[in-house]
Amino acid sequence: MSNEQKQLLEKQLWAVANALRGKMNADEYKNYILGFIFYKYLSEKLELYVDEKLLSSEKFKFSEIKESTKDGKDILEHIKTACISHLGFFLKPSELFSYLVKKGKGQIKEDSIFILEDLKNVLNTIEQTSMGTASEDDFKGLFDDVDLTSSKLGSSENKKNEVIVEVLSLLAGIDFKLDDAKSDLLGDAYEYLIGEFASGAGKKGGEFYTPAQVSRLLAQIVTEDKKRIRSVFDPTCGSGSLLLRLKEYAEVNDYYGQELNPTTYNLARMNMILHGVHFDHFKILQGDTLTDDMHPDLKAEAIVANPPFSAEWKGEKDPALVHDDRFSQYGRLAPKGAADYAFVTHMLYHLADNGTMAIVLPHGVLFRSGAEGIIRKYIIEKQNYLDAVIGLPANLFYGTSIPATVLVFKKCRKEDGDVLFIDASREFEKGKNQNHLTNENIAKIFETYKSRKEIEKYSHKATIGEIRENDFNLNIPRYVDTFEEEEEIDLDKVVEEIKKIDTESIEIDQKITGFCKELGINSPFRGEK
Repeated sequence: MSNEQKQLLEKQLWAVANALRGKMNADEYKNYILGFIFYKYLSEKLELYVDEKLLSSEKFKFSEIKESTKDGKDILEHIKTACISHLGFFLKPSELFSYLVKKGKGQIKEDSIFILEDLKNVLNTIEQTSMGTASEDDFKGLFDDVDLTSSKLGSSENKKNEVIVEVLSLLAGIDFKLDDAKSDLLGDAYEYLIGEFASGAGKKGGEFYTPAQVSRLLAQIVTEDKKRIRSVFDPTCGSGSLLLRLKEYAEVNDYYGQELNPTTYNLARMNMILHGVHFDHFKILQGDTLTDDMHPDLKAEAIVANPPFSAEWKGEKDPALVHDDRFSQYGRLAPKGAADYAFVTHMLYHLADNGTMAIVLPHGVLFRSGAEGIIRKYIIEKQNYLDAVIGLPANLFYGTSIPATVLVFKKCRKEDGDVLFIDASREFEKGKNQNHLTNENIAKIFETYKSRKEIEKYSHKATIGEIRENDFNLNIPRYVDTFEEEEEIDLDKVVEEIKKIDTESIEIDQKITGFCKELGINSPFRGEK
């Protein structure tokens, strides 16, 4: 996407958001805007597929089919079967996004401009037509967060209708170029909006979005030297952006994810479809990853995650978790108030033998003792899975200003393999509200990881023996010396400077005393008149 395209798109999307801004906060109106963009996408994709694939030899378009006639109904039945098989859903011509916009604007003769009820029915139809098909799980409840009855949209049904018509009309003016197979303008727009909403939502933003520069780093690490990835998994997938980032670096066959928050779970499924991932190639499920593992048999070739930092979980209070294979072998379970290592061992359980895993965690996981220290030691000494520790700058993430670390794990490491430590915490671009990793920062981190090169005050390859000597404490300053020696002070020079200042001070005092005598006033210095 060119800069001109990006600027135009952002301007258009800003106008759409502005129609709802002031009525509700960003965390609420994102559900409407993203939901309506998704509806527009599905509608236009269906229309494009029918016109170009199913009706290419006909003299009429999908939107021109008369739904009330017998011929029209017969044609629509055949089209419906093909659409559900290929796309996973179906809409009639009168349910298309473009039709509702025209109706809302009064451009359809002898028809009401009230579209609120129509829109409710259309969003339900998308889900209903997928029921009992292979796409059912991927479309079920997708629009649950688009509450068209909310009083925040307006004080009356007519006021709500006016707002909805305005939002849909503004979206209608955006060309997402679905007919251009190489264009990902829609995906870019969706990512831009999710990022903007995450920023505007403050602390809640971190629940569904990992900053793009961090997700690029993780994606590069887990796809290193691979052109194709069989499967990628994110057990705390948020909006799915971290999973989708791998597409930029390798061809991904199947995407797996799990998300606890129902709203964010819906965003993730929409995000997959909007980025052209067919419903047969992604499986995003809703539930608590730690207590209800919904992908029990999965062994993923790549795993990426940015789980909630030091979240609470049931831990040892739940007998089922104590004996769960994901946690039981490590000697202890992660503490109740810090589930970080529960996420780590859960992910290790699902990592394939030839896989790579990169996870964002708070710095405390590097050095906290107790149960976490026991688990950390087991992973390093017994399993030999830890491959790298990367320290990131502070204030990169939505909702927290603390610095984070990226831990990289591999199951196919050599027995005598070293662990690479990278201190990237001091190289970043300072922002008004948040700091950012530049492309150059990311490139340096990744190239250092890939080459396993030692750079003074930046990276170090530590042997297991070194880590053992540090009692398996992974605090980065123990391995990467960033200490800057202070310049030596020349004491003789300092003494000479002091003498010079004293001499100058006496001369100045004498001049002031002379001025006082000329003026006939007392000198401010003791003993002088």
